Amino acid sequence: MGKIAFVFTGQGAQYVGMGKQIAEQYKSADDIYNQATEALGFDVKKMVFESDDETLKITENTQPAILTTSIACLQPLLEKGIKPDVVAGLSLGEYSAHVAAGTISFKDAVKLVKKRGKFMQEAVPVGVGTMAAILGLSNEDVIECCKAASSEGIVEPANFNCPGQMVVAGEVKAVEKVVELCKEKGAKRSMVLPVSAPFHCSMLKPAGEKLAAELEGIELSDMKLPVVTNVTAEYIQDKSKVKELLIKQVSNPTKWEECVNAMLKDGVDTFVEIGPGKTLSGFIKKISKEAKTLNIDDLDSLNKTLEELGQ
Repeated sequence: MGKIAFVFTGQGAQYVGMGKQIAEQYKSADDIYNQATEALGFDVKKMVFESDDETLKITENTQPAILTTSIACLQPLLEKGIKPDVVAGLSLGEYSAHVAAGTISFKDAVKLVKKRGKFMQEAVPVGVGTMAAILGLSNEDVIECCKAASSEGIVEPANFNCPGQMVVAGEVKAVEKVVELCKEKGAKRSMVLPVSAPFHCSMLKPAGEKLAAELEGIELSDMKLPVVTNVTAEYIQDKSKVKELLIKQVSNPTKWEECVNAMLKDGVDTFVEIGPGKTLSGFIKKISKEAKTLNIDDLDSLNKTLEELGQ
């Protein structure tokens, strides 16, 4: 077997009840929800297990809910002594990766992402910005459409997910123009997404500045594992670079396709997606047909993953 990567889910994968089965079966996972409750001062377990889609969709709830669930779902692997060679996460998932690498304590991370969600939402008034997914065009074609639509306002690449799948972000009119231009270019699908803010574009710079102030008060530890970072798609093992990259990440595109390619090049052949959903596994399969993808989201997927990893 080659190297193993643990990869962590980003925003949008959340659902009511995520992580519940694992928390009921593993005390270490349940403890993570309790720690989140203690750190945030409200019942996180109740919000994640019993609230509704609308509550979980609010960005400052979504981010701590997904981070908590991801770290809870990680616990059974740690209990069984399964360690990765490298970790990475998409956008918000990069914080889970840093918790797994030992860079940031879980309690600091959960408080930080709640604020990150709030700052990202506040940076652009609701209704001013949006995002769109473009499927079936090359990155170059989409970038060209962004340039052509910039006469309507700000619009920029936001997520390079996998071959033929990109997300753009910016001002509503400009994003709608990109959708139109991409359809004309022959995109398989080109659609505005139901999001509340234009994440990962320059309009989010004010959120990065507020995040920078919060990060100043957080002490980072030496990293036990390399983290592949969204902004540069490179391995980092030096904690001194982490804060700057997390600040940049808010208003810069996420280079997920490049991140996965960096891990493949390093000999990773097994990717374990930890947290709600299987979005990253889908992207990884489109990047490399040979890569093995496993996931941990509930007891079935956990048991299957443990079996595949020889436990």
